[in-house]
Amino acid sequence: MSRKINVKKTAKKKVAKPQSLHAWRLCPAGEHWRRTHPLRIPPSKKNPVGSVTTRHGHCVLNPTGKDQLYPDEIQEMAEQNFSKIKEKPCPIDLKFVDKYKGNQYDDLIAGWTKYWNDIFKPDSPLDPDVVKALIASESGFNPKILANKKDKDSARGLMQITNKTRKILADEKGELTNHYLTLTREELNDPSNNICAGIRWLFRKRAIASDLLKRTATWEEVVAEFKGTRTATKARAAELMETFNEYLKDLKKCEKP
Repeated sequence: MSRKINVKKTAKKKVAKPQSLHAWRLCPAGEHWRRTHPLRIPPSKKNPVGSVTTRHGHCVLNPTGKDQLYPDEIQEMAEQNFSKIKEKPCPIDLKFVDKYKGNQYDDLIAGWTKYWNDIFKPDSPLDPDVVKALIASESGFNPKILANKKDKDSARGLMQITNKTRKILADEKGELTNHYLTLTREELNDPSNNICAGIRWLFRKRAIASDLLKRTATWEEVVAEFKGTRTATKARAAELMETFNEYLKDLKKCEKP
């Protein structure tokens, strides 16, 4: 008498693909975007002198698998998405109308404010007007300004990012636990890179200020922490915040379309 043997088929496990951290990201978590670039083909028997071809844009694995934003992806995200955003800062120039105009970075401010709000989901979202007022008070909308021309590690760019801050933002073994950015000093001169890094640093300062206050810090308190008022003299701290608050007050008066 023959027996029927039931053979159970082992179902293949579906391996979930890494999810993108945000709809604007070009690559999944743990990878970064590399723009189209020339690629050198080394010499061979068939082609003794080698050649140059074009390597089209593609995702590259991060060495550690952690999330890192690099300049190529920062630029692509801005170009593809930011002009469509409706929630922009107040469209007034804050009296910056000559070489460094007060409205020329509104799309970048809106885009990176929305991106980092989406990533961190704060109970009180960061207002793009706060970022615009901060930029006005830090750099006067001069993207290549260096706080100390004799010190290449000095604060630079629209949001005045120091070289020390730049290194913290990239350091996967440092004080940040996620959402890193890798930029060179020179790349911080680029407005999009600088605003992206500056707002990421604002969110770090929010965590620091909240820990110190034992409650959730307001964005004005975060700006004060960003500006270093805690270690400044009372007179200097008041001066720094007064300038910022004047710009923010003007922005809050305007009627947005």
